[in-house]
Amino acid sequence: MVTVPTAVPPTRGRRAPRERRRRPPVTRGQWWLLALSGAVLLVLLFPVYWMIMTSLVPSRELLTSSPPLVPPLDTANVDAYGAVLESRPVGRWMWNSTLVTLGTAIISLVVSTLGGYSLSRFRTRAQQVMGFTLLFSRMLPGTLLIIPVFVIFASVGMINNLWSVILVNVAATVPFTTWLMKSFVDGVPFEIEEAAMIDGCGRLRALGQVVLPLLRPGLATTFTYACILAWGDFLFARTLMPNPNDWTITVGIASFIGEFSVDWGGLMAAGIMSMGPMLVLFFFLEPFLVKGMASGSVKG
Repeated sequence: MVTVPTAVPPTRGRRAPRERRRRPPVTRGQWWLLALSGAVLLVLLFPVYWMIMTSLVPSRELLTSSPPLVPPLDTANVDAYGAVLESRPVGRWMWNSTLVTLGTAIISLVVSTLGGYSLSRFRTRAQQVMGFTLLFSRMLPGTLLIIPVFVIFASVGMINNLWSVILVNVAATVPFTTWLMKSFVDGVPFEIEEAAMIDGCGRLRALGQVVLPLLRPGLATTFTYACILAWGDFLFARTLMPNPNDWTITVGIASFIGEFSVDWGGLMAAGIMSMGPMLVLFFFLEPFLVKGMASGSVKG
């Protein structure tokens, strides 16, 4: 007689235990890689640490033949920050830098998005020539262009005008950001855009309603890159803005270096304050930047 096994009815109110994935043990090579990453991080962050200590500790404690790695914290104070804010128009410099950075980033983003889309979707000989011309113009050093740029803006009366700095930074940023946006547009399948145009969308409408939402990581990456270039510009801002009240923060920081002495405390305090806006920018755009760096790493 053959017995047929009966199925055991499931117990009500109880779930089957879920199998947990066992993580593989950390190998010795991974520990070494982690230690190496930590050492590299400490080396990269040490200048920032020394900037903070120099802005807080009096210079007499640091300007010695063998400065201590950990200065005496009992002498730390924020007098350098107060002196900088009282003696220099740092707030005005930060505002000028903010206007130049936002103007450059927004205009560069619009121009590079249209240019990158054009280079990605239209494969003609003229497009290729234009693309390589943009790339070649990015290779020209700023010191080679500064005299013609100054003559042009002086002839139209745009010296001590923030728009002159914005336009020059746009011209210096767009060649690279255009190719950057082209790589992101290449990652968007043309079939999605083609389906939208079949449904009645024009090319510009398909770009705005279909392609741009898929390019948010690329737009954030391009915007951040343009902000970094514009915020750190010194050459064009110093040449085109001779009035101290119209300086940007990078030009203002350089003014702490005198002919015979250097105000190290004020210099580092102004440098720490100038890092704030970029840190805030990275904090808000960090999720999009991670997606932008990861896009294209996996096909499909």
